Amino acid sequence: MKKIKIYSPATIANLVCGFDVLGLCLKEPSDVMYVKLLDEKKVIINSANGFDLPSNPAQNTAGAPLLEILAETNLQVGFDVTIEKCIKPGSGIGSSAASAAGAVVAANHLLGNIFSKEDMVRFAMFGEKVASGVKHADNIAPCIYGGITLIRSIFPLDIVSIPAPKMWITVVHPQIEVRTADARQILRKEVLLKDAIKQWGNIAGLVAGFMKNDYQLIGRSLEDVIIEPVRSILIPGFDQIKKQCKEAGALGGGISGSGPSIFMISENNNTALNVEKVMRDIYTGIGLSHHIYVTTINNEGVRTEEF
Repeated sequence: MKKIKIYSPATIANLVCGFDVLGLCLKEPSDVMYVKLLDEKKVIINSANGFDLPSNPAQNTAGAPLLEILAETNLQVGFDVTIEKCIKPGSGIGSSAASAAGAVVAANHLLGNIFSKEDMVRFAMFGEKVASGVKHADNIAPCIYGGITLIRSIFPLDIVSIPAPKMWITVVHPQIEVRTADARQILRKEVLLKDAIKQWGNIAGLVAGFMKNDYQLIGRSLEDVIIEPVRSILIPGFDQIKKQCKEAGALGGGISGSGPSIFMISENNNTALNVEKVMRDIYTGIGLSHHIYVTTINNEGVRTEEF
């Protein structure tokens, strides 16, 4: 196979209380990528729909992982990558991870599936380092594995897939940008022990809730006492949206990744649609442009298609 088409999905990192360790893959939106195998050892990056993507592969979230693949394998091949960005950069729903993961999955297929999923995550993390200055896998892992993932460790890499019940996710993306690197810089460097204990309980409760199909436990555990109080000040209407969405029946939710997107989890589609209306009414009321997605968990992750 010399070329392949990839659908690389959006993801939600952190899941409120699991900073850098929990992530969830969404059915939509997805980036579309076209990757061709070259006979020359180089990486070419193209933008299909006008986004100003770095053409230097070392500075591109899709290009950097491919350069690492070529460096590690010493294969005398290259990749021509065309990216159709449907996940807006700076949206907080894994735009950089979609590019990185999609490129690596495509390369793996073109090379005859020589890498494990864990290997692919390891390569794709180089793309996240380009985007934020830090290697993290909370978006990369669910994008490649699908479903919900726990990053037990980065060094060494240890990824655990978490089973979960059927859930609907409503995501609103207010049309402002919050850069991941900036959102990390405002975080506190030290955490009180009492806050850490509460956060650990919520992370354990959330994972247990997923595995036990216990919606009420999931809802009780969607609480963040460390990151959200700091980052939420960057997002207009955050407190109002979270309060009114829960009143509309959502189990809970919070900031998606570093923001500005906000997600809420619901037990059924009707509630998710009610949550959508709440989000739309609030942002329309304050005159802030926005996009909303009502979707479910994507258990497949990056999807490949011949073309």
